[in-house]
Amino acid sequence: MIEFRNADQSELVTVLDWAADEGWNPGLEDAAAFFKADPEGFFVAAGHAGDPVAAISVVNHSDSFAFLGLYIVRPDWRGKGIGFGLWQHATGHAGARTIGLDGVEAQQENYAVSGFSHAGGTTRFSGTVHGQTDPDVTLAGPADIKKLVEKEAKATGLIKTAYLEAWLTQCETRKTLILDAGQSGSGFCTLRACREGSKIGPLVADNAQVADRLIRHAATLFSGPVTLDVPGSSSGLADLCRELCLVPGFRTARMYRGAGPTCGHAFYAVTSLELG
Repeated sequence: MIEFRNADQSELVTVLDWAADEGWNPGLEDAAAFFKADPEGFFVAAGHAGDPVAAISVVNHSDSFAFLGLYIVRPDWRGKGIGFGLWQHATGHAGARTIGLDGVEAQQENYAVSGFSHAGGTTRFSGTVHGQTDPDVTLAGPADIKKLVEKEAKATGLIKTAYLEAWLTQCETRKTLILDAGQSGSGFCTLRACREGSKIGPLVADNAQVADRLIRHAATLFSGPVTLDVPGSSSGLADLCRELCLVPGFRTARMYRGAGPTCGHAFYAVTSLELG
């Protein structure tokens, strides 16, 4: 007998270990920030002994928008219909909200069966960045969080307040950086240490120079390769990644069930593929 139920935060930690096994390379302290986004938005299918055998998240970011991610079925439980059953159970949590996801491109037809439409793609850029400490880059403080959440929302057209308030708050392995270069522009980014190297996301910058300075400063904080997930609409950031000799890797398909946002931003990197 399989039971579909909510996951607690300790089970979310287990699910992120599964994600690491799948090669998704999650951050070292993702679980706490993810869970604060929507404690009721994480689900597991439990097997006969009560242990999770599949997982999914459908996080309600606002009254009108939710995001689906962390869809994993343990290898020895695949092909039994458990994943799709859990998918149907979890998507009910979103109610009438639009649901977004960043899915494997090869699975687009399967997502379409559930009412999702393609809206663009995201490319992962990774590599070694020559780090350079920038005296104008500072760590964000509690008083900065509200305006940074608003800046990210303006760039994406989506409100994700609880998620980003937790995500942008400093912790040992996740740092949020601000650059205010006056008339030359401004921006911010968050860098988090992962199982391998680190990831930058979100990044929101007024122009290429600001984005470059933020990325180079961020690269001084943790060792190993740096990764950014760049939407197709952020052509300026994709060009900069190539100039920095970051290598494009796998792509995901951004899809929505319901009306998605229409805006884009030339210098924006996704916060995480798991929660948007």
